Amino acid sequence: MLQHFCPSLTEYKRLPTREVKIGNLYLGNGHPILIQTMTTTDTMDTAATVAQTIRCIEAGAELVRITAPSKNEAENLQHIKNELRKKGYDTPLIADIHFTPNAAEIAARIVEKVRINPGNYVDKKKFDQIDYTDAEYLAEIDRIRERFTPLVKICREYGTAMRIGTNHGSLSDRIMSRYGDTPIGMVESAMEFLRIARAENYHQIVLSMKSSNTLVMVQAYRLLVQQMDQEFGECYPLHLGVTEAGDGEDGRIKSAVGIGTLLEDGIGDTIRVSLTEDPEFEIPVCRDIVKRYAARNGHAPIAQFADPNSKVQSPILPYNPFGYKRRDTVTVQHTGSHLVPVVVADYSRETNLDTQSLQPIGYTYNDATDKWSISDGAADFVFTGDTIFDFALPGTLQVICNPATWEQATDKTKYFPIYGPEEYLESTILLDQMHFVEVDANHILDGVVDKLKFYPNAILVVYTTNTHAMASIRRLLIELMDQQVNCPVILQVESNEQTVDEQLIHFATDAGGLFLDGFGDGIWLKNNNENLNNNKISGRTYLEVKSNAQFLNNTAFSILQATRTRISKTEYISCPSCGRTLFDLQETTAKIRAATNHLKGVKIAIMGCIVNGPGEMADADFGYVGSGPGKITLYKGKEVVKKNVPSDIAVDELIGLLMENGAWVEM
Repeated sequence: MLQHFCPSLTEYKRLPTREVKIGNLYLGNGHPILIQTMTTTDTMDTAATVAQTIRCIEAGAELVRITAPSKNEAENLQHIKNELRKKGYDTPLIADIHFTPNAAEIAARIVEKVRINPGNYVDKKKFDQIDYTDAEYLAEIDRIRERFTPLVKICREYGTAMRIGTNHGSLSDRIMSRYGDTPIGMVESAMEFLRIARAENYHQIVLSMKSSNTLVMVQAYRLLVQQMDQEFGECYPLHLGVTEAGDGEDGRIKSAVGIGTLLEDGIGDTIRVSLTEDPEFEIPVCRDIVKRYAARNGHAPIAQFADPNSKVQSPILPYNPFGYKRRDTVTVQHTGSHLVPVVVADYSRETNLDTQSLQPIGYTYNDATDKWSISDGAADFVFTGDTIFDFALPGTLQVICNPATWEQATDKTKYFPIYGPEEYLESTILLDQMHFVEVDANHILDGVVDKLKFYPNAILVVYTTNTHAMASIRRLLIELMDQQVNCPVILQVESNEQTVDEQLIHFATDAGGLFLDGFGDGIWLKNNNENLNNNKISGRTYLEVKSNAQFLNNTAFSILQATRTRISKTEYISCPSCGRTLFDLQETTAKIRAATNHLKGVKIAIMGCIVNGPGEMADADFGYVGSGPGKITLYKGKEVVKKNVPSDIAVDELIGLLMENGAWVEM
């Protein structure tokens, strides 16, 4: 039995799972993590689907999913499969099923795997609250068993694998009525179907707990692992993904936060990155995520304090990994406690600092008016090392510098020293002086933590030299909680990866997972920009890196947005498109983003069809959903506001809806 939700909190180990055969591949049981994607073509267009599937395979997809919303599409999978095999491609195919059991039963006889959504395979979602007695609820389970068992028997007969794929946004009214819109409701939705399959002695099953909210997603997977372990004494393989992650750098960061957090703890056997881009562009992102774990086994031991009462591997943790609560800290000026996490911009490698130097981190100076404009994505601190600015800084920006430089600064309300551990132990800094202490989580000097207890204005900056970085820093933060050290903590992550894509994933995984667990009062990203061999992310949507400072600052704020710990811009919940999509999703997403990206904190869902409609939008404020060819339905929350709006005017209608509800501001 697992102690918590993974094999170890301090050593990289894959979660042991059952072995599942999918065509010529094996999933789980320690086999390599597989990469997959989903086609966006019309499944009835055999030639287009075959061509796109081949592009995905040649890009590196090891599994390819194809939508089969009705019997016609399910039957056409045979033609698609025949054409692929004729061309020499034996990659396993997956049929994606939502509302139609008949389509699943047809597809299960053709392809190597079927995916069903327990939220709408038998149940319906009308947002009705239903009060079930226990007997009535059990009767509903019997109804599911009767409708689901035929598919189980077909899969068992044909050797077809199955994914029971729960989506946060499409929980059935039955589950919502009993468990609410919660991670435990997601888990129970899948477990009901899994229990039925096990009763039929069918075990070729993969499970997923997807959500567009990374916090909900991670909690649901952890709860699922715990539930399977407690109920069955074993776990089934897990498919990881963040639904409707979006496009560009935000889509990559959001995916890496959710998927990477779980992979860091050895959870996950196959992944799909759901980008609103052509599916072949998802594959390099998947590959960059997965390769981080190819050599993770055998990492250096994570340092432990000598304290024999350490709770890192005890049955009781000082925090709840299944429910978010931020670590309790004192407040040091505008850092810690209930305040949003701060962002530190690293200017230690910058030279010739002038007023224009601060523009990449959100501060624009107007010479004519002698005033600063400050963006919502403006850094809170800038680290200059040995440099003092020779001009008046904007009011919200403060400087972190080396102790000798701080001594020379005349404005001690703007400049603050940062000490290494040896310097800190030797320092005689005053108790009321705000200061920073930078430590390696894997090499803590005796006495540093004890000294922090007595300084109410200390802020700890934590990095690690251990390859297993997230676990290393988490271990230190758990120790701080055990020892009741309540200083704020800034998470410092440095990346020396070779591409922008890889750095986005590195930063998002190592920092994002800690924020999801309530650790972290600030973020400080560092890199060696000279190592980058390109300055744009891959895919159809490009991020031009105009300056390294801008790249790091934007990435920091995007990580905080993805973990929902600091909202600084509009959030888009955009599905990745598939054969059900009823409009050009990528073009429409770009158009909506261009018109609304100044609406800080507003969540807008852009969904290609009703399958990914009101349910999959989860907690979006407004929704733009395909309801028919060239027709759009607009939502406020889960409420339909306008039906069948012509797509050529739908974006303008969405803007009108935002205005009517007080969510619009002029740029």
